[in-house]
Amino acid sequence: MSAGIAKPANPSAHVDPKSAPLKEIPDVLVDPRTMRRYTRGRFLGKGGFAKCYEITDVETKQVFAGKIVEKMTSEIAIHKSLNHANIVGFHGFFEDDDFVFVVLEICRRRSLLELHKRRKAVTEPEARYYMTQLLNGVQYLHNNRVIHRDLKLGNIFLNDDMDVKIGDFGLATKIEFDGERKKTLCGTPNYIAPEVLCKKGHSYEVDVWSLGCILYTLLVGKPPFETSCLKETYNRIKKNNYTIPWHINPAASSLIKRMLHADPSQRPTVAELQADEFFTTGYVPSRLPTTCLTVPPRFSIAPSTAAELSQRRPLTYFFFIVSYLDVCSINVFTEEAEDPACVPIFWISKWVDYSDKYGLGYQLCDNSVGVLFNDYTRLIMYADGDSLQYIDKTAAESYLSVRSYPAALNKKITLLKYFRNYMSEHLLKAGANMARREGDELARLPYLSLWFRTKSAIVLHLTNGTVQINFFQDHTKLILCPLMAAVTYIDEKRDFRTYKLSLLEEYGCSKELSSRIRYAKLMVEKLLDSKSSTAAH
Repeated sequence: MSAGIAKPANPSAHVDPKSAPLKEIPDVLVDPRTMRRYTRGRFLGKGGFAKCYEITDVETKQVFAGKIVEKMTSEIAIHKSLNHANIVGFHGFFEDDDFVFVVLEICRRRSLLELHKRRKAVTEPEARYYMTQLLNGVQYLHNNRVIHRDLKLGNIFLNDDMDVKIGDFGLATKIEFDGERKKTLCGTPNYIAPEVLCKKGHSYEVDVWSLGCILYTLLVGKPPFETSCLKETYNRIKKNNYTIPWHINPAASSLIKRMLHADPSQRPTVAELQADEFFTTGYVPSRLPTTCLTVPPRFSIAPSTAAELSQRRPLTYFFFIVSYLDVCSINVFTEEAEDPACVPIFWISKWVDYSDKYGLGYQLCDNSVGVLFNDYTRLIMYADGDSLQYIDKTAAESYLSVRSYPAALNKKITLLKYFRNYMSEHLLKAGANMARREGDELARLPYLSLWFRTKSAIVLHLTNGTVQINFFQDHTKLILCPLMAAVTYIDEKRDFRTYKLSLLEEYGCSKELSSRIRYAKLMVEKLLDSKSSTAAH
């Protein structure tokens, strides 16, 4: 899979991507040299200089990403010279009278930034998994005399196989001779090194500094120098003022200190990082399941921590999200408030209420099926039709197989199969079981924490914080993700659009969405009440 970037060929035209009307960007992009045609599809997101769309090769139907960028930079020259498994693939470029289009590999699992927003701190094996691939990519760059200069979570992408891909070479530079120190840097890197701030001249070591910031953020859950004020953040960077929490593994702590050394000459090279004991002596998974985007993998869960995990997040995040939910002014709807990077990883695609006897059955979007039984236990069957996850009343999790489980679960597994067959026959399109992939043995699924019905809707709350409201009358759905501060709306035509709440506040929204968000606010407050009354018992 691949992606495409469009940049105005004529800088004087200066198309502002945040306000450019759609007619500025053609619906069909044509490469005049090969006459290859691409249709412009759904909006994928936007960054500082760019808007991104899915584009499809008319002939081969191969899907790429088309990115419309405000100005030409040296990134094309640098990026097109690169070819590595951990670098976003470059598949060529062409131009018309207005734009330059660059065709790039598409990374459907977004970036480590979205992962960070959903998960905060990740487990050590996950950090090793991401960092090992990241180091391989940066080692390749440095071997080819390229300094990235803007390594940050938002520029580290993930494909469907959860492979790491380094992208966005907008601030990258090439070292022309041994010992060259670059003096200037246009733009402000997220994890800026002290030698760049102090304009002392810089080289490859700035990437090692950024990698140190990334490792710290993955393990601690927030960046090392972050404050609410940019000036104060820069002061901290210059003074090397940061602390590593006591619970961080000593090997990781020691490595971070070396990577964040104030003196660039004292920082390790990428090759030295790869040989560090943190990577060589700890467990590195060969693959990670996509469930890791929203919940920790299976190896990290002991029964004692499972209960804490299922309880710890949602309440605090709900207070945060409720404060946003009266933001919608009625407006002519635009895509400006859309943020597809915030699309939920899991939502409930089907449900059946048999709570008068047994409980509520549901299917997640990945085809796994779960039941919240009336005795407050849960049972989930994964999409492979064999793996089971059982959650008891104390929220302790255990993993079983349809082929091997305790006799005490006989009735519940029979009921789960009944729910699954009912939904398959009456509510779902028939489909084969999904094939297992490497890494799935580490998968954990979020599960239904709480639900209730009103006259007009059913409200469902998953343990990863997601709240879903299905409206009975028109079958529209609202999915609230407090961790991303985003809302997804599925309309009557089953169109699926995701909006950032802060952008809805800025740009407004349609009357239909506004009324549903107002209703959602009441439902979230009701959910909070029911959770606090449950907690009180």
